[in-house]
Amino acid sequence: MNELPPDPPRLRAILAHLDTQLADTETVATYLRLQRDAVRAALSRADRTAAPRPVPAAPRQPRRQLPRSEPTGGTSGQQVGLVIEEQQEGGRPTGGMIHTAACMPHMHLRPISPDVARRALATDAAFFSPCPLCRPDTELGIDIA
Repeated sequence: MNELPPDPPRLRAILAHLDTQLADTETVATYLRLQRDAVRAALSRADRTAAPRPVPAAPRQPRRQLPRSEPTGGTSGQQVGLVIEEQQEGGRPTGGMIHTAACMPHMHLRPISPDVARRALATDAAFFSPCPLCRPDTELGIDIA
């Protein structure tokens, strides 16, 4: 913007217009963020229930292992804040969804330490995913985007 008018009425009109544009843009941005989160949740559900995809006859990759919790020195009945849900297809692991321990109950849950969960989510996002409901990534202080 090169020159602004010197008189207050026109400056006030410009300011009101800019404030309106900023408010409208913020509303659109909020709506788009909500839509993006809904699409991510739907994609996560669809990935879990998708029909098995044919696997091409390529060289076999080593089987991935779900992370094991590191020893904490506590008792075996100790409450752990994070758990991993093993996702399998045809008896082979296809991934793991990480939940907080307070999330709704699932089958095949195994406690894991926060360090193991953080490392799994940060280094192998194609294999491990955070639960879209309990958001363990937020609890761990990491952003999976």
